[in-house]
Amino acid sequence: MGTAMQVRELVEQQVRAAIRNDGMDPLSQPEKFRALVEQCAMDTWIAQGARSVDGDPAVVAKEVLRGISGFGELQQFFDDPTIEEIWLNEPGRVFIARNGKPELTSVVLGDRDVRDLVERMLRVSGRRLDTSSPFVDAVLPDGSRLHVVIPDITRHHWAVNVRRFVIQTKSVDELVPLGTLTRQAADFLSAAVISGLNIVIAGGTQAGKTTLLNSLLGSVASHERIVSCEEVFEIQLAHPDWVAMQTRDASLEGVGEIPLRRLIREALRMRPTRLVVGEVRQAEALDLLIAMNSGMPAMATLHANSAREAVTKLCTLPLLAGQNIPGDFVIPTVAGCVDVVIHTTTTSSGHRRISEICALPGRVENGVIEMAELFSDRGHGLVRMSGWPPHQERFTEAGFDLSALLAHTQPESQGWAA
Repeated sequence: MGTAMQVRELVEQQVRAAIRNDGMDPLSQPEKFRALVEQCAMDTWIAQGARSVDGDPAVVAKEVLRGISGFGELQQFFDDPTIEEIWLNEPGRVFIARNGKPELTSVVLGDRDVRDLVERMLRVSGRRLDTSSPFVDAVLPDGSRLHVVIPDITRHHWAVNVRRFVIQTKSVDELVPLGTLTRQAADFLSAAVISGLNIVIAGGTQAGKTTLLNSLLGSVASHERIVSCEEVFEIQLAHPDWVAMQTRDASLEGVGEIPLRRLIREALRMRPTRLVVGEVRQAEALDLLIAMNSGMPAMATLHANSAREAVTKLCTLPLLAGQNIPGDFVIPTVAGCVDVVIHTTTTSSGHRRISEICALPGRVENGVIEMAELFSDRGHGLVRMSGWPPHQERFTEAGFDLSALLAHTQPESQGWAA
């Protein structure tokens, strides 16, 4: 009697031979590859005597797919829509996160398994990983973000992190039932986007900045042209006129690097009506401010612990662009360019919430930028505060009654989970 393991080995041999002979790429031709595997599994199962063989050809086909075109033992986590993140500290310690909660899995890999998996993940990205470039940041075919660090930057083992985008929202309205923000705050933010205000989204790692950015961009009119600049592709839109660009590392010869600053400058030559910059970290903050000051609406994300600290950071990062950038230029520029700052957080239960929405009226006193609270969470969800946004005439021109949008209402439940 045959075994399912023997059948799987035979099927895998046939499939690999077919790949070599046909020049098929399992990652770029997934449907064709799946059909090949399923046919080989059925043919082999029949050739081995069908009823005398243990197992199921469909199960064998799934295992072969996972082993060749998928990510081996990790594929089960990619197939689970509830898993937000996967990471390996060492081959024998594979973690996952669901709803913000980490779990140690029972999966145990070998060093060779980890290297093979990373090589497979990087195959379609065009990015490289070696001793001269021990870090890599790439996007997987399903849109997940991969980050890998190898020794001797790490002590002994390869550190692998895969951030998945479980929540795919197309509008800010879809975040209201999730408890991310209140209906009133969602209506205001949508109106702010349509009215062309410059918006900065701040928060910690995995606080939902990119998810919120994607949702807000859903409010951009279809006739507008969006150009986005990122280190790696994370923004996902269904917009009819959208160009997405990502940075590029230097080649082995040390040439060809395209930093984020260069992308922002090039984006301004592409006739955008809306500029989007993902994850402002360094001197590109200066180019973002210059773009905002050109009269074109822009949106960006950055790491910060509060809305106030986000503004402080925007006043500091441009100074990295060179000694000829004075602080007395940057501070009033930030005050005059940035209109709304949104801060997102992750609760102890793993839920993502907007904790505050602030406006910059454009005034500076003693080197400190004035900020007005529009909405704030004091422990019971977002509540309307007393502040007002700048450029109120833009809301009127876009057809919004700002007074009605920001009228004081009773606090709404945001679906807080314990």
